[in-house]
Amino acid sequence: MSSRKAPRVSDPVTRHPRPPFPGQEQEHPGSTEDMDPRPDHGEDSYQGHGVLLDRAALVTGGDSGIGRAVCLAFAREGADVVFTHLPEEADEAAETARLVGASGRKAIPVLCDIRDEAQCEALIDRVTNEFGRIDILVNNAAYQMSQPDGIEAITTEQFDRVMKTNLYGMFWLSRAALAHIPRGGSIINTASVQGYQPSPHLLDYAMTKSAIISFTHGLAQMVAERGIRVNAVAPGPVWTPLIPATMPDVTEFGKQSPLGRAAQPAEMAPAYVFLASPQASYITGEIVNATGGTPLP
Repeated sequence: MSSRKAPRVSDPVTRHPRPPFPGQEQEHPGSTEDMDPRPDHGEDSYQGHGVLLDRAALVTGGDSGIGRAVCLAFAREGADVVFTHLPEEADEAAETARLVGASGRKAIPVLCDIRDEAQCEALIDRVTNEFGRIDILVNNAAYQMSQPDGIEAITTEQFDRVMKTNLYGMFWLSRAALAHIPRGGSIINTASVQGYQPSPHLLDYAMTKSAIISFTHGLAQMVAERGIRVNAVAPGPVWTPLIPATMPDVTEFGKQSPLGRAAQPAEMAPAYVFLASPQASYITGEIVNATGGTPLP
């Protein structure tokens, strides 16, 4: 009988911090540095295996949260990364760029408001001028604002921002990028558990996430013959700066998950890596649910 010890297996229930969290509120878009506990993007844990070697990736909203974790994971898998951020996210973007660069890959942060069609088209031009192609497009940037007082509290200004950030930008970028995505490339969208089980206080946000699921299913069929795959990841609660910046009370955030806690951004990134990799060559039109046990269709 072998005397070797079994490898240590991480308990998903206790691997990361659990609520209650300290009370904290931030101005939008929020700051990673000011969060307690600080989010884990895989800085000390993600180990790459070269599955995306020399790929060119574009990630929207790559300055923090899930976007930062995806940029870092892609870089450690061998990809160069262009990612977007807003002016008020410049410091966060610099940290993402540092992490990608420290992984030995090129990082290009681009100031881009994806609510503007011209900026989306310019972004695609920037990536193709740099790399000549886009192997992976990750439509991740999103906006939400909790409105517990009901639909009457959702202003047209907020509604427009949510729709244009979450849907228009995804549509414009996907449409413009397709001409530059080679066979074997992929588009990965960030959906949400909210797309299936909407929380009333996130009504407009949840609407967009349902639409992203439908868009993913439809576009996958449309471009399958081109050899381009389209999939999505549907996270449950994830501990990102958007949470204390858009919700009035985060002390019990993630407690509703069967695992009893919110995910860390680092726990989402492997799903994006898999969907972008050759190992997922027969997977398209799928939604990878990463909800901590919440059952979805």
